[in-house]
Amino acid sequence: MLRIITWNIQWGLGIDGRVDLRRLVDEARGIADFDVMCLQEVSDNFGNLKGNDGSNQFAEIAALLPGYTAVEGVALDIPDDAGGRRRFGNMIVSRLPVTQILRYTLPWEAAPTRNMPRLVLEATVETKSGPLRVMTTHLEYSSDKLRRAQVDGIRDAHRTAHERTLVPRENGDGTYVRFPVTSSAVLTGDFNMRPENATKQRISEAFENEAPALLDSWQVLNGQTAHPYSFCIYEQTNGPPHCCDFIFVTEDLGSRVRSVTYNQESQASDHQPVLLELDL
Repeated sequence: MLRIITWNIQWGLGIDGRVDLRRLVDEARGIADFDVMCLQEVSDNFGNLKGNDGSNQFAEIAALLPGYTAVEGVALDIPDDAGGRRRFGNMIVSRLPVTQILRYTLPWEAAPTRNMPRLVLEATVETKSGPLRVMTTHLEYSSDKLRRAQVDGIRDAHRTAHERTLVPRENGDGTYVRFPVTSSAVLTGDFNMRPENATKQRISEAFENEAPALLDSWQVLNGQTAHPYSFCIYEQTNGPPHCCDFIFVTEDLGSRVRSVTYNQESQASDHQPVLLELDL
């Protein structure tokens, strides 16, 4: 069984106002003996965020998970006021061997809203059933126009990954070495959209090149049963409780989905962790 957790950690800021990455990692381990964990809102040198001491959280999380490969996905990289850099983004940690890592910068169109750069972080992991692409992202909060463009960017990344399986590139030495490619993928993250949103549903539309569609794993198992809440359960600063955190699987993996669990007990972040179990 392959276990994947996705979690928007809000830089480790819990409902109690305390930033505690160890608490967060311990709670994730309590949810499952996970093979892969995908995180959003990981920070480095952002002492101006609530409760944040400015530490390098990418390095701290890696140190808390020895035996895992830690993959950074920095979407925002800006100067601080002391000659350093402030970084913010996503992260994947994997107990499984990691081969190719890709970082896709998502479209960042002009919009008058408060917004920032976003990306998709992809790590291909080696499972007993073969390679699997694990992707994680965090889409724009304030603008459906930007989210729509970002969803199209995700779909382009998946489309081209499938095409690389149809036309294998020539192998070579050094930087041209070739690793196994696959159309099979898991897409996780905070999509900042509710389940019924048309832009969210666009993620699962068919591809012209017959790439396997990205299916909402909760709906694979539960049909039209409402998603459990994953945000604003314990504080309603950003509205009433709702779901905006999802795990998608390619349709070839649909029959292998065994469970999708929204943990609604944790208060280590303002979002709830989601666990996917795949029979791989």
